[in-house]
Order: sequence, then C-alpha cells, then structure tokens
Amino acid sequence: MGDWAVQSGSGIRFEWGPAGAARLASEAACLVVVDVLSFTTAVSVAVQTGIRVLPFRLPDGPATTAERIAAEEAAAVYARQSGARLAVARHAVTPDSPWSLSPVHLRRAPFVARLVLPSPNGAAIAAAAPPGVRVVAACLRNITAVGGWLTAHGYGTPQHPVAVIAAGERWPDGSLRPALEDLLGAGALISDLYAQGAGPMSVEAAAAKAAYDGTADLTRAIAACASGRELAATGFVEDVAIATEEDTCALVPVRDHDGAFTPG
Repeated sequence: MGDWAVQSGSGIRFEWGPAGAARLASEAACLVVVDVLSFTTAVSVAVQTGIRVLPFRLPDGPATTAERIAAEEAAAVYARQSGARLAVARHAVTPDSPWSLSPVHLRRAPFVARLVLPSPNGAAIAAAAPPGVRVVAACLRNITAVGGWLTAHGYGTPQHPVAVIAAGERWPDGSLRPALEDLLGAGALISDLYAQGAGPMSVEAAAAKAAYDGTADLTRAIAACASGRELAATGFVEDVAIATEEDTCALVPVRDHDGAFTPG
C-alpha cells in the first residue's frame, strides 16, 4: 500500500469510516474511534458506570428485512456466547431490554457487567480493527482524558502513530455520510494531541483540527447539524445534550484482549 494511502511520516493521522480505518490500521499503533452522536458517547457513559462494552458490527448497507433479522439474531447469539446483555435500537427499548445506543437509556437502565452494543458505524470500526492494534473510544465527554492517555503511552509520533477515525453516518443507500459532529470530535482530539507535543499531523488531521478550532460554539453546531436535528426530531434531544458534555468524563475506554471496552 502506498504512503499516500496511510499518511506515512505523520504521528497524528485522520480518516473516515470503516474503510478509512482499515487503510490506516496497517501502520497505526493505536486507532481512536470518534462517533459523537451514538457509539463512543454511549461507550463512555456505560464504561463510566462499570459496564464492559462489546462492540458488534451491524450491516452498513441497505438491508432487506431478512438481512436485518439475521443481523439481530447474530447479535443475540454473540451476546449469549459472551455472557452479556444485548442493547437494542432506541425505539425498541422495553422494561426487559432497557439498554440501547441512547446515553439517556444507559444512564437509566440497571447495571449489567457486560453489554453488547451494536451499530453500523462506530462499533463496526472497533469490532473490525486488527487484534494487534490498540483501540480507544473517544467523544467530546472524554477528549482531554483520551489525549492525555495517548501521549502518556507514547502514541502520536511517526514511530507510534495514532489514527483518529471519524465514524460518520450512513445515507439511505448505505454509503458513508461524513458527519459534522464526528469531524469536530476528531478535530478536538487532534487539537489536544498537537497541543501536548504529538505530531507531526498529516494534512488530513490538520484540516480536521482547523474545523474544530474554527467552530466558535461547539454545542450549537452539533445541535444544529443534520445528525443532531435528526435525533431531536425523533425524541432524543437529551442524547445530543449528553454528547456535548465536554470533558465531563475522565475514563478512557480501551479495547481489551477479549474485545470489550474497559477503563484504560
């Protein structure tokens, strides 16, 4: 693979989605997933309560009813085999299945030791990362904690590069929709890393940093972007508020040997 594809020579690198993560993982010492309005914010909330979170990849393209049912059954099997409970879709929450990608639901639901958290974006990136690559879940709630953890462990140099992956969302045809909230979350982490002396940045990483540095009101921008408006319109405006709780979480979710996110 050419240097152009993996941003070689940079200590801080940036890409989008599962395909971008797969490209950068070949050289990255650490992969950081940023999925602000779903997966990584939910992981931060769950891990903060002591839950071990196992990511599960859902189909990332248009799915037939049969394919969706098959994916749900596969997730249920994985949860049983892992001794975990299974998170469901936000609108499928019941008293018997109170866990979902919604941070609000996770704060209200009873504690479980292990939780399978499916998603087509952030979880897909985390679940597909090679076993030898350290994987961290970052969101606006733990940016400073993640940045400090990465630099303390020597990541963010050309010898030990960190790949910051904005998860993005999906268009109806299944293709990647670059999402503003993930660009800003990734830029926030890159800005923090660079301020701590990590680098150099690839031009892709520098562009993400510039987007964050140039955003005067982060909370307003995320609430007003397409993903924020979608969540609010479907009754989950509180999830947007939790996702913009900047630096309220000091825990760093890191994927362990059995694939679960636990405090780093």
